[in-house]
Amino acid sequence: MDALISGSLGPILVSIAIGILGMLFVWILAVKILSKDPGTEKMIRISDAIHEGAMAFLFREYKAIAVFVAVVFVALLIFVDKLTALAFVVGALCSVTAGYIGMSIATRANGRTAQAAAKSYNEAIGVAFPGGAVMGTSVVSLGLLGLSVVFLVIIFILKGSQPDLDSAIIQAVQLIAGFSMGASSVALFARVGGGIYTKAADVGADLVGKIEAGIPEDDPRNPAVIADNVGDNVGDVAGMGADLFESYIGAIVSGMVIAAAPNPTVDVKGVLLCLLLSAWGIISSTIGIFFVKTDEKSDPQKALNRGMTAAAILLAIGSFVLCAQWYGNMNLFWAVLSGLIAGMIVGYVAQYYTSGRQVETIANSAKTGTATCIIQGLAVGMKSTALPLVGVAIATVIAYKAAGIFGVALSAIGMLAITGMTVAVDAYGPIADNAAGIAEMAGMGKEVRERAEKLDAIGNTTAAIGKGFAIGSAALTALALFVAYGQTVQLKGLDAISTEYGPIVVAGFFIGGVIPFIFCAMTMQAVGRAAFSIVEEVRRQFREIKGLMEGKAMPDSARCVDITTKGAIREMIVPGIMAVVAPLLLGIILGPEALGGFLIGSLISGVPLAVMLANSGGAWDNAKKYIEAGNLGGKGSDAHKAAVSGDTVGDPFKDTAGPSLNILLKLMAVASLVFGPVIVNLHKWLIGLF
Repeated sequence: MDALISGSLGPILVSIAIGILGMLFVWILAVKILSKDPGTEKMIRISDAIHEGAMAFLFREYKAIAVFVAVVFVALLIFVDKLTALAFVVGALCSVTAGYIGMSIATRANGRTAQAAAKSYNEAIGVAFPGGAVMGTSVVSLGLLGLSVVFLVIIFILKGSQPDLDSAIIQAVQLIAGFSMGASSVALFARVGGGIYTKAADVGADLVGKIEAGIPEDDPRNPAVIADNVGDNVGDVAGMGADLFESYIGAIVSGMVIAAAPNPTVDVKGVLLCLLLSAWGIISSTIGIFFVKTDEKSDPQKALNRGMTAAAILLAIGSFVLCAQWYGNMNLFWAVLSGLIAGMIVGYVAQYYTSGRQVETIANSAKTGTATCIIQGLAVGMKSTALPLVGVAIATVIAYKAAGIFGVALSAIGMLAITGMTVAVDAYGPIADNAAGIAEMAGMGKEVRERAEKLDAIGNTTAAIGKGFAIGSAALTALALFVAYGQTVQLKGLDAISTEYGPIVVAGFFIGGVIPFIFCAMTMQAVGRAAFSIVEEVRRQFREIKGLMEGKAMPDSARCVDITTKGAIREMIVPGIMAVVAPLLLGIILGPEALGGFLIGSLISGVPLAVMLANSGGAWDNAKKYIEAGNLGGKGSDAHKAAVSGDTVGDPFKDTAGPSLNILLKLMAVASLVFGPVIVNLHKWLIGLF
């Protein structure tokens, strides 16, 4: 192994090999899941309806994304570089492929999980978690494989025009940022579109079904139930997978770009270290997956935590070997370790604030009405921002002291290297949620439903952990990308507000700080508009389809799926375009210094806002489930109705606006990096007109 990774191309080849092995593991997991019993004919029919709805949405969403990708590809081809344009398209394609694989298996694992729950609790988690692991392993394996292959291809294309191989590698790094931009572009549309879909369907199903009609969650009489179950997958499997795919790639690329910059010297070995750390992270996550085992009496949350902890420990060991032995600098290990520990802090703080006593305080506040439930949930979410942000701040300082700004980039890689495990833990949630829905719709009995609901409740907490990792890494990755942007456009004036650039920089701070709030408003209003259409359709069907409420007639579920799909695709366009257009316009009009301030301002306001939204939403959801478990009067009580309203408010918080924010921050940073020279030239041209 030492001989293999000693040359400049060796680490790239190792990364490609690990990526291929990761995809082989995905295939093995998929075959194992598909070999499980799919259940009765009725269960298969319900599962197929969810699968068909999810894949139909995915194809329509990808068509819309393809138009955006084509436009940006042409812009990169004309204004930047053809190899950057190539990397952009491949990055987008890898993200799309990972989403397709994960969604395809998740929507086939749901019915099989429900059938396994009929046998035992342990059997159920034995299907649901590997189903999530398909998505997790696909994300990291395709990400590293695609990035490494494109990197290698660009190196060989450039080799003839460069004096030596190392020079070709450094030049290739300057062009590989397009891969990250492609991943980020798909991620924002997938997260926003999937988030709008899932929450519009969820809100519509809950408001009319549970509150107005008084029927149980996932009742087959509710026309929006299938759309709701489809939404779990398009939001929390495909959307979340694309989210962490771009986070993972953004961290690697930011590290490579900073290592390749002459600051103070070019570091080819540092570029390759970013790839090797990520490759070892895939191995660590894969081994960690095997630590997730439980039995009928064990807490599955502990089993999932055990897998996460095992992956983290293995990553730390491998990072020590790579940094201290292969690279020869122990300080780099401390930088990686600081990010890994900060990531675990962010994840476990999210777990604390979306479970246990914190959830019970929200549930108790629901006894006095909806208003107090919402106030308490907001307060819990706001409090939950303190420790994660302090953890990220400390990691930033430690990493910088250890290895400068390259250390900050390595810290982000440390936080995201076990993304395979993080996504597996997260994607398991919607599979369990779907299983609970199928158990209800197929009439599998109370015991099966309770087992599936127990898995689902834990899924809300694991989703919060996944979002926490993505949001926490956004701070480190966006900071690293910002520095790379500063190096690209040779920023002046950001080191002292008192310089002649000071007012321009401060103006950028304020404008950037406002952007996350505008973005959240746009996405939450989009959920509201799409949900309104579903509410009206569900009311219409309850009113017009004779025998529906008596269970003598079937609802038109396909109509709800179609309405939600069209609404989500339509509503995701403007927020997605804004993420690229806003920084470019600001940079062209006010200059690169103002854009630097803009990126910092958006980071400072966006990260705590994202943490608050994600954790408030998760806490409200679990407070509702706590009451539904028979506490405080149980289902149908006044406290339950208040908790359902709180959960409805929290839905777009945790599944649309919150998780989309971290992608927004990184996409704005990487777009600024890729188009940096263009922004400088156009700003000079604009100033010359006056």
